[in-house]
Amino acid sequence: MGDKSRNLIVRTLSGIVLLAVVLAAAYGGPYAYGGFLLLILVVGMWEFYKLAHATKSSPQAGVGIAAGIVLFLSGFSLFVGDEGGFMLGNEHFIGSILYFMLLVPLTFVIELFRKGETPLRNVAVTLAGIWYVALPMTLMLFIPLMLNGGVWRAEAFLFYLFIVWANDVCAYLVGMTIGRHRLCERISPKKSWEGFFGGVAGALGMGAIGASVVGGSCGLWLGLAAIVAVSGVLGDLVESMFKREAGVKDSGNILPGHGGMLDRFDALMISSPMAFVYLVMALL
Repeated sequence: MGDKSRNLIVRTLSGIVLLAVVLAAAYGGPYAYGGFLLLILVVGMWEFYKLAHATKSSPQAGVGIAAGIVLFLSGFSLFVGDEGGFMLGNEHFIGSILYFMLLVPLTFVIELFRKGETPLRNVAVTLAGIWYVALPMTLMLFIPLMLNGGVWRAEAFLFYLFIVWANDVCAYLVGMTIGRHRLCERISPKKSWEGFFGGVAGALGMGAIGASVVGGSCGLWLGLAAIVAVSGVLGDLVESMFKREAGVKDSGNILPGHGGMLDRFDALMISSPMAFVYLVMALL
């Protein structure tokens, strides 16, 4: 068996396992969903800080991940209440936010005693990990609710992911078939404008299916799909930019055949905040 065939088998099996985990998280209820996002957050932040280390930065990974977890837990306390019902606020949210407000300035104080040569860069990269990974994963808690009238439904989350994946698959297929004009050759030489528009078309098609399955305004879902498609491509390019500076092919190896957690979910890091703002404005 050749290396290509072996890699294809590994990638396929890993993809099946990942899909099973995603389905279990979605249909396992709000706590399983929250646990899944928290896993992406912790591993994704660790990978981000590893990339930063490869660029001669020295972020405070422990403090950054702790702050990211606290930020996520503050959002989770709004996402689900003690009795399993969604709520708009409680004492756990206030407590988590207070801890978060202490952890963020603590990074500046800790840097005083680390005696590093690049303290400004170290603090900046530490905080960047929070906003690049932890904030999007926290916002992902609420996007499925906003798509289904404030009530948890697994399909709302799944079709958000399906939009992202449809964009990736269609962009790859169209780009491989007729791609001629490079989208961002400096960062990702293989991406083309033809693939980009093919991906947008695939995302819009999946958005229309999502509107039919989950319910709600078709216009809302098509708008979401367009935003997720464009911002998802930007998310992929941003991560490629980080990896290029770090001189690595993948952000990690937790997903055999797929690379790291950031490699698989990089689109969410940019699309989630964009989608959240869009839905807030659309639903006002």
